[in-house]
Amino acid sequence: MRKVFLLSVTLCLFILSNGQSKSTHSSSYRSALGVKFWDGAGISFKHFFQGNNAGEFIGFFWNRGFRLTGLYEIHGNFADAEGLKWYVGPGAHIGFYDYYDHNNHVDGTFFGIDGVLGLDYKFRGAPINISIDWQPSFEFGDYVGFEHYGGIGIRYTF
Repeated sequence: MRKVFLLSVTLCLFILSNGQSKSTHSSSYRSALGVKFWDGAGISFKHFFQGNNAGEFIGFFWNRGFRLTGLYEIHGNFADAEGLKWYVGPGAHIGFYDYYDHNNHVDGTFFGIDGVLGLDYKFRGAPINISIDWQPSFEFGDYVGFEHYGGIGIRYTF
């Protein structure tokens, strides 16, 4: 698990350092609102501030509670793949959980730091955007530890 984490961090830093200088095209949409799925479902809102820099806010609901995540994403282009972008970035979350984990009752408010690494595709001629990503996080508080999520998002762009 530690090797996967270190490899992921190294990959993110490499993409981030190369992507900032090479990405010259901004996104083909300004904002998008939709849903994101993984172990539950969430509401996702993404907005591009300038060029390839975006913020994404996700409110996840599942049988364990609620989690609100904010991510800062840097997008980059793929050569010869119109509409397809990669993205990487940091973030943070706050969660309100109440569940049983291996006969231990876990409840309360939890804070953590997040990262994201994913792909984003905007359909040409349609106001639809899809994404797939991996979102590792580390939580602080009563429950301390590394978690990782992934998600598939479908959004309406405007």
